[in-house]
Amino acid sequence: MKEEQNSNLSFGPEASRSTHQHETSLPSHSWSLEMLLRRLRAIEVKRDDKLASVLDAVGEFGTFQWRLVALTFIPYVLLSFFMFSDSFVLTSQRPYCNTSWILKVGPNLSVAEQLNLTLPRAPNGSFLTCLMYIPVPWDLDSIVHFGLNYTETCRYGWIYPYAKRRSLINEFDLVCGNEPNKENMQTVFLAGVLTGSLFFGFLSDKIGRYPVFLMSMAGLLVFGFGTAFVNTFYQYLFFRFTAAQAAVGYVISSVSLVMEWLVDEHRAHAIILQHCFLALGIIFLSGAATRVFHWRLVFLLAGAPMFPIISNIWVVRESPRWLMVKGKVDKVKKVLCYAAEVNKMDIPLNLLNELQVSGKKVKKVSILDFYTNQHLLKVVLVMACVWFVISYIYFTMNLKLKDCGIETYLRQIIPGILEVPARLYCILLLENLGRKCSLFVNLILSTISCFFLLFLPQELKSTKLLMLVLGHFNMAASVTVLFIYTCELLPTVLRSTGLGMVSLASSAGAITALAVYNHIKTQLPIFFCCLSCIVALCFSSLVPETGNQPFRDSIEYSSSNQRESIDSKRKSQDVAPEMLTEESMSDIRIDQVAKNTILNAMPLTFAVDQVAKDTIFNEMPLKSEESGFSDTDLKEPSNAGEEPSPDP
Repeated sequence: MKEEQNSNLSFGPEASRSTHQHETSLPSHSWSLEMLLRRLRAIEVKRDDKLASVLDAVGEFGTFQWRLVALTFIPYVLLSFFMFSDSFVLTSQRPYCNTSWILKVGPNLSVAEQLNLTLPRAPNGSFLTCLMYIPVPWDLDSIVHFGLNYTETCRYGWIYPYAKRRSLINEFDLVCGNEPNKENMQTVFLAGVLTGSLFFGFLSDKIGRYPVFLMSMAGLLVFGFGTAFVNTFYQYLFFRFTAAQAAVGYVISSVSLVMEWLVDEHRAHAIILQHCFLALGIIFLSGAATRVFHWRLVFLLAGAPMFPIISNIWVVRESPRWLMVKGKVDKVKKVLCYAAEVNKMDIPLNLLNELQVSGKKVKKVSILDFYTNQHLLKVVLVMACVWFVISYIYFTMNLKLKDCGIETYLRQIIPGILEVPARLYCILLLENLGRKCSLFVNLILSTISCFFLLFLPQELKSTKLLMLVLGHFNMAASVTVLFIYTCELLPTVLRSTGLGMVSLASSAGAITALAVYNHIKTQLPIFFCCLSCIVALCFSSLVPETGNQPFRDSIEYSSSNQRESIDSKRKSQDVAPEMLTEESMSDIRIDQVAKNTILNAMPLTFAVDQVAKDTIFNEMPLKSEESGFSDTDLKEPSNAGEEPSPDP
């Protein structure tokens, strides 16, 4: 029996030589089979995830998922208005002292004549903006004949006779020593992101994704839309700080909610689309903010669509995974049945009955588990370092656009235009390379761009601009890959808290980039970018690959996950015999022709190690007998639609 089977499969020295020839001529087959083996390993893990089976029965991407995605993605366009509008509402205006006192003696004076009589001039002939002549009780003819000689600072405020738009500058007279520092304003916003990420991340794991989702949308509506009605500049800063907290809370809760409702590759596609919508929002902001005549209209345009969006919040349901880890099985069944009803699908009753809490009591977790659990501690520290590095490089490259003479409008719209193809480019990378390799590729390309920027002379501004554009493109792709990677590495029970903690590192990286750029005017910031890219590459190699793996719900999986990463070679070889079992074939739902294709492709992978190959296929008859396969099953069938006959 064994000899006949081995002869049918054509294993031996001659087959080995032919196998090596096929490997040389068709290397892509080995890569494709490796991807298939990885997906089969994911299926084996998914078999124990009862909730994933129910989600498959609900429908991978039906009407319910479409409504969920649409309702959570549209606010991302508006989110860019709340997050990046500071550069457009702080347009510079040329102020002059308010000298309307002279109109009492000369009511028919034009603006030019008024300025000429009441304002001193600079050596170049222009009017001084922060000084005025001291008013005198003379008539107009005396003022014109003798002129005014003594100056003082602006006593009655300022006027902006040549301003075309109403900005914060001329709204709150932020001139002549009262000018706001744009970097400090960005720091205030980033401080809001920093505090909001930790608070809302913890709250999302504590009370649920859906309540935090509602709270953050309400916060954007109140403090984002309400920014248009502030009366002082300090009120504006407070509303921006609070809107930043709501914005990061919305990002964390919506990401967790969407990814835990979707399955397989739809999760990665959802994050990519979210980031594409955010980039489109930056483009819309750049176009709208330069055309509106009043800064308050920017926030009115962003806040008005929030009313119809929040009125349709009833179509969203709580994450079933979060409900499951909290032991709320009845609510899990209720939300799953609602989703299945919307998708017009039926969930088998036996699948719903299998949804039970593992263990007698739900284990409580806290933020301290990131310290006591070694695997979680390693994951959070590694990903926080990578988030810090990518945020630092991203903001440094954006700030470096100033050195190339790019105005504010282009500094916003160029990254926005680049980020849409950068996010879509991630789909191709993730499907072919996985999470870790995709991150490696983008970081390596960013390192190359930084090295070019470091050594290019100042005269080659166009070449430096090209390198900045390419570096920004790779950084945008890195952000998307890292977001997906981080969500999949963290367990459901602490996913939002972990996202909040890495967002702290991201905010710290942005603040560091602002501080370094403002205090160091040499090439040191770019040198730090090169060094940081290398550090990020080293750190990202310490975490395991997560592509096509189901979500982990609890923190107890960490030790087994570490063993899997250590024994990955041995486990990849163990998958080959399992591919021949009828149960594996039914899980991946392929027909008999696909089975024979896998069998024909197997020598391409296992011919590298002759000893390992002989060991595997000497054990194959035993596996076949247990599965119900015979030697005739391993031959190519005459009719692909016929089922293999059992071994007599």
